This record gives sequence, structure tokens and C-alpha cells, in this order.
Amino acid sequence: MMEHEFDQTEPKMPRRARQRFSWRSLVLTGLISLFLGMTLTVGTFWIRLGANGLSVLQAMSVIRGHFVGDYEWNQVTDMVLDRMVESLGDRWSYYLSQEDYDHVMATRNNSYTGIGVTISRTQLDAIHIISVEKGSPAEDAGLQEGDAVTAVDGNPVNENNWNDAVEKIRGEPGTNVELTIMNAQGEERNVLVMRQEIYSNPVEYEMLEGNVGLLRLRNFYSGSSEAFTIGVQALLDAGAKEIVFDVRDNPGGYVKEMTAILDYLLPEGVIFISRDLEGGEQEYTSDASAVDVPFAVLVNGESYSAAEFFAAELQESAGAVIVGEPTSGKGYAQQLFPLKNGSAVGISTSRYFTGSGNSLIGVGIAPDVPLELNLEEYLLLLQGNLSPASDPQIQAAISALK
Repeated sequence: MMEHEFDQTEPKMPRRARQRFSWRSLVLTGLISLFLGMTLTVGTFWIRLGANGLSVLQAMSVIRGHFVGDYEWNQVTDMVLDRMVESLGDRWSYYLSQEDYDHVMATRNNSYTGIGVTISRTQLDAIHIISVEKGSPAEDAGLQEGDAVTAVDGNPVNENNWNDAVEKIRGEPGTNVELTIMNAQGEERNVLVMRQEIYSNPVEYEMLEGNVGLLRLRNFYSGSSEAFTIGVQALLDAGAKEIVFDVRDNPGGYVKEMTAILDYLLPEGVIFISRDLEGGEQEYTSDASAVDVPFAVLVNGESYSAAEFFAAELQESAGAVIVGEPTSGKGYAQQLFPLKNGSAVGISTSRYFTGSGNSLIGVGIAPDVPLELNLEEYLLLLQGNLSPASDPQIQAAISALK
């Protein structure tokens, strides 16, 4: 007897029915995926932000959808983000508007668009010029230290519009700005200055009497380590037997630039330690090659972050003499997070320690040779007009080295 085989093939549906079934399946699958995605997104937001965080978003949505008055939405979001970071109570964390963020990033590249002047922020009746970059558009236009910009493109400068006036001077490279200048004698004139992309070398160096090299490092931003090594090598080639490093008013900068400089100067060993929120630790080390001359480092209350750790590590690892005033005591590192609207938040994300594990948080560096500049000397220093021979801190550093 012949056995019957079971037919395991399902009956075929008509083609149109199969097409309808496929589209329905795709739509249903898409809806399910969308629902699951939204659920996961809401769940993630809830876990990260909680009820309070979601309430902030809800309030912004209510304002956007229901408020009938006139307002600038950019100002609303700037204020919310600024106060949010401010409420952390961390003096080192900050918020940057889109305009400020663009300017900060240009500055951290040691370049900026402008006319090449350094201005005082203590007098707001005008834009007071305290120094002029060599070879800059400002120098070509005859601007000098002590001049004051009283109007920009015909608009008088005052305390209420001071920041806006400064931004107008920056402008776009290749464009002109008309400035009304008042000199120290009270005489006014109008000048037309073309804005340019200006590179600001963070390093200055010179040889002093007695085979002492002096190197001033303005920041630890992009290109600073390369400029630093070039400067130190030039001093050594010129016969420097001791080197004084000046990091007064140095705001700090990038870890990679600072550790590259320390690696170049110091012998083999741990030169820097970073610890994050989860307790993860990263050590930065130096190789065996080093610069084998005595060092002194000039610091003051405006020496921040990388500038402090630079001085502290040279003190620990090379016996450098620290001269000047106690530093600020910044031992937190900030990471800058760009936001969708072009702004950014800089948040303290790790703690820093010297190679031997010392923290500078809240204590800073106590100089080996404590010495303050008087007000007149400090203003001359800011203007770049305090000569080494007239600088008590430089002279004290030389004496300590000798």
C-alpha cells in the first residue's frame, strides 16, 4: 500500500492579498519600532533628567506654545542654560552663547579675527587699548597703547553697549571697520582698519645678562608646546645656563599641550594624573630625555589650571624655584560640550593631581620666594612695558637661581 506524504506547503495567497499583507506588516512594524523608540527615549530622559529635568523642558515648551508677549527665544535659552550651569555652584563650569563659543574656539587656536589690540576691561567709558600687536592692522593704522576707541562705525561707545562694540570690531576678515580714536592728549581722529585673521604667538623669549634665558608662556592652547620647545632650544643655543619661565596671567589650556611641554623638560617619571567621576585614573609620563638646567617659574593670582600644574610639577620633579604670588588653586578640568544651537557648556569632569599625587584645589602654589608687584608695576606688566631689569619678580628669580 502506498503511503501518503503530508504536504507541508501552505496554500498560496493571491498576489494582491500578499501585497496588502506586506504593506500592513511594514506599517505595523514601523509603528511598533517608533513606539518602542519613543518609549526608550522617554525612559532615557526620565532616568537622566528625572521629573525636574523634564519639567524644565515642559516649561520651555509651554512658553514656546502659549506665551503671547514679545520675546527673543535665543535670549530665553541662553538665560536658562547659563543659570543651569551657574546653579552647580562650581566657579570653573560655564556656559557659552554661540557667539562666545566661536570666539573662545578661535582664541584657543591662538588666532582670532580682529585688528590686533589688547584692551582693558576695567574702564567701560570707551575701549581702552593697552597694547598693539606688531605687524597688525592696528599698528598699520597708527593705533598706539593709550589710545581709546570712542566710537565704532560712528556709534559712540558707552558702558551699555561696550561688549557689542568690541564684537563689532572683531567682525569678518577682509572687511573694514571705522574707529574714532582719542589719543592720550584728548585729540580725536577717524581711522579705517581692515580686519584680519591674526595669529598670536603664545611664546616670547630673550636672553638676559648672566646667561639667563627668559621665556614667557601666555597660554597652553593649540601650538603652545611647539612654540615653547622652539623658544627653549633657541635660548639653550644662545648659551642659557638657567631659564626663568613666566606664566603670570596664564589662563591655562589643554592637557596635551602642558604634558608635551613637561615631557620635553623633565626626566622619566609620572608628570600628571587625572581622575574622572567614576574614579578612573589616567597617568601621563615623561621619557628619559630632559633639559638639564636650573629653572625658576614666575606665578601670580591669575596663573590658572595648566599654568599652576606646570609650575608645581617643575618644582616637584626638577627643583624649580617658584617666585611671585600664590596661584588660584584650580584643580578641576573642564570639558567643553557643544550644543545643538551652536552654544556650549564647559563642565568640570575630572580632578587633576601632580605626578606625586598632590592636588592644588583651593590651595594653589605657595611661592618659594613670595613677592608682589605694586599696582603701577602690574599695569606695566599687562601692557607689556615692564622691562626685565625693572621687574622685581624676574630679578628675584635670577637671584634665587644664582
